[in-house]
Parts: sequence; C-alpha cells; structure tokens
Amino acid sequence: MSQNTVDVNKILQDLETHIQGYSYGKSPLELYQPISYLMSLGGKRIRPLLTLMAYSLYKVDYQQILTPAMAVEVFHNFTLMHDDIMDDAPLRRGNATVHEKWNANTAILSGDVMLVKAYDMLLEINPNKLPECLRLFNKTAAEVCEGQQHDMNFETQDTVTEEAYIDMIRQKTAVLLGFALQFGAILADAPEDEIQNLYDFGVNIGIGFQLKDDLLDVYADKAKFGKQVGGDIISNKKTFLLLKAKELATGKHKTELENWISAKDFDKEEKVNGVTAIYDHLGIKGMTEAKMQEYFDKGFSQYAALQVPNQHTFQSLLKLTKDLVDREK
Repeated sequence: MSQNTVDVNKILQDLETHIQGYSYGKSPLELYQPISYLMSLGGKRIRPLLTLMAYSLYKVDYQQILTPAMAVEVFHNFTLMHDDIMDDAPLRRGNATVHEKWNANTAILSGDVMLVKAYDMLLEINPNKLPECLRLFNKTAAEVCEGQQHDMNFETQDTVTEEAYIDMIRQKTAVLLGFALQFGAILADAPEDEIQNLYDFGVNIGIGFQLKDDLLDVYADKAKFGKQVGGDIISNKKTFLLLKAKELATGKHKTELENWISAKDFDKEEKVNGVTAIYDHLGIKGMTEAKMQEYFDKGFSQYAALQVPNQHTFQSLLKLTKDLVDREK
C-alpha cells in the first residue's frame, strides 16, 4: 500500500484506541463513570469513521483529526443516553443502559456533560474553520432533537404522512451521517461542491438505512437479526411499513389492521403474523424496498460525482457503505 492511501481497519483501530484512552474527568466518579461505561460498549463507530474516511479522500494525515472526529461519536452517544431514558430502555448493545445501571438523574447529568465534552473536542479544530464547523454541528444537533420530538409526536397522531415520516428520519438519523462526512471534508479543505455532495450522499444513505431497519424489523431472518423480529409491530411503532398499510388497506384488511393496532391484550406472535400477512397482501415489502432503493441510488450517484485525489480511499468508503446497505441485521 502506498503512503498516499489509508486502510479502513487501521483507521478504526486508531480511532478505538483514541476513544478508550480519552479521559472525560475524574470527580465526582458518579458523573464521569457512566460516560466511560457507555463509550466502552462499542458499537460500529460509523459516524467518526465516516468523518475520518471523508478527510482521507483528500489528505492522508487523519491522525490530526481523531479528537474532532471523536466529538461526533460522543454527541451520538449523548443522544442515545437520553433516548434510552425517554424510551425506558433496559438494554443498550446488550448491556444495561446508564439509567438502569445508575439512575435517570445521573444519566441526564452525564449526558449533559457528554455534550459539553463534545464541544471541548471540537476546539481542536483549526481556528479558521471552527466557526463554520460549530455552526454546522449546532444545526445538526438541533435537527436530531427536532427529529426525536417529531417521532414522539407521531405516537399520539392517528395519521402521519409518508412525507412527514421521511423528514423525521432525515432529521433523527440521516443528518448526523451527512454531517460526519461533510465535517471530514471541510477539515481536509475539500472543494465546496464536493463537501455538499458528501453531505447529500450521507443524508440519502441515512434515510435508506432507516427504511432498511423498518423492513428488517418485520422481514429479517430471525437467526441473523439479533433481536425480536416484529418488535415494531408489537409496539405499533409508526414505521414506513405501517404508514403505507394504513394508507392503502381497505375492507376487511383495514378493519383487521385497526383491530390489531387498538388491541390491548394479544398474543405477540399472533399479532406479528397477522399484521405481516396484511403487509404481504398489500405488497408493502416491495414498496418499502423501492423507496429504500430510491434513496440509496440517489446517494450513490452523488458519491460517484466526486473527483477525489485518493481513489483507494474512495473505493474503501464505497465498499464500507455498500456493506452497510447489504446488511441483514
């Protein structure tokens, strides 16, 4: 491998070492321990990896931006810590959530400090680029919160349009992926049009990823999925599939779907099978796959338009993204 190329596994290894070696603070222990605990639970590290990969499309010294890239991961985990409280979730990545292991008040406060620490990490950016990066980071952070609020609002709304749902997942999930790529490109002095293309690529792929999650929750292979298939159906979560089914169902299928949604006492497996059968009748799986593919295609065409100096990294980032697109869990 030439000195002008970077290896994804090496980037991930350097990133993980950097994350595990970072000190958030020491006292009081109850404030800082939950942060180290959550950050040590792993995860795919997709967002900071995208920042480092986007940077590496143009420059090879990605080690210079490990701390700013880590800020994206710390922010992401801050949102997870608070989301878990809102959802009353007992597990995160197979381990007890922070509010379960400690308590909700500690999780709120530790999450607050995580956000502060993310800003600390951003201060390592070149001062000339800092105002622009902070402005974009703040815009993204606000959108993630807006998306979360829209998602919570949907729980009490009878009707949610496809357009509103797509915009919610764009904000809640996709904009942070877009920012991660945009951020790396800005730090690498990439041309303005390429920075925008990378952002749009990340957003469109992110929307596709969420639609794929919706699909996998119903149609995944149980052995590969790693969690309960049909969890969204059981909880009446307003996914793309349910919204399309509510829009298109007529006659007995409409009645049956409404009965399952309003049922308070039911057999979980029976409900999953019943609602899935309605989806099958309406062709919801194919519609979701088509919508998902529309966003993936849009994203990959934006990526293909890039004119980057490091073609090896270009191919590595393309492969990384396509592997995520093709996942089955």
